[in-house]
Amino acid sequence: MLNFLKEYEKKLAIKITCSQETEPLGTAGPLALARDKLIDDSGAPFFVLNSDVISEYPLKQMIEFHKGHGGEASIMVTKVDEPSKYGVVLLEETSGKVEKFVEKPKIFVGNKINAGIYLLNPSVLDRIELRPTSIEKEVFPKIAAENKLFAMVLPGFWMDIGQPKDYVTGLRLYLDSLRKMSSPKLATGPNIVGNVLVDESAVIGEGCLIGPDVAIGPGCIIDSGVRLSRCTVMRGVRIKKHACISSSIIGWHSTVGRWARIENMTILGEDVHVGDEVYSNGGVVLPHKEIKSSILKPEIVM
Repeated sequence: MLNFLKEYEKKLAIKITCSQETEPLGTAGPLALARDKLIDDSGAPFFVLNSDVISEYPLKQMIEFHKGHGGEASIMVTKVDEPSKYGVVLLEETSGKVEKFVEKPKIFVGNKINAGIYLLNPSVLDRIELRPTSIEKEVFPKIAAENKLFAMVLPGFWMDIGQPKDYVTGLRLYLDSLRKMSSPKLATGPNIVGNVLVDESAVIGEGCLIGPDVAIGPGCIIDSGVRLSRCTVMRGVRIKKHACISSSIIGWHSTVGRWARIENMTILGEDVHVGDEVYSNGGVVLPHKEIKSSILKPEIVM
């Protein structure tokens, strides 16, 4: 993770400072731990972003919203089809003022949930102790009770990508949003179907069919005649001739053999090597493994 961040420091020409927990501190404790890094003399609010979601990030709009209501904290909410799986946020429609939170409601009370994007005044840190604490259950309800918490409805897509199947869905939503914005990042060509991202350093052979909803990372080599759909291929992967991969995630520096078939949410960890003509039906393979025989039903290979 730290090496990855160093790489992006250079790429974006910005300074990235890390605050590391030696013990889990929940969703609020880490803010107390990083207090000195978050506060400066300006008194300006700071963003807190959950890293296991993917969405559009209208940060400038959120700053304007925050300035406009004059409260202590702003949260982004998103509409979902199944609110009973989440904590629901009840708010005044006109002002956005948060009235209360309802955790995993059994009956319908609303369909707006916390999207994990916050803009907080430094004073919020005075409410957080350096101990394992939940910002959603312990901090925000107190701010809401003082009428100082406001919510803005997130425009565009949102997805919690903490699970592999949700990661693949999140990729589809992200690629859809790139299409709507007519992004030049999307790949084009006779071998591309639907929305596809290909890193400029990846090499793709002849006669491949790639897409829809595929991302191919840096340094990948895709041999001729390969079929890819609804999948992510991480950095440094080699996919050999005539392999077929769908609805799966291929981990860093892995190899998929000739005529292999990988499908049904198969997850390959880092440096996994799948033999020629091997079939995987939903296998989850831990790093540094060699797979010589087929995985016929979803199972974990350790």
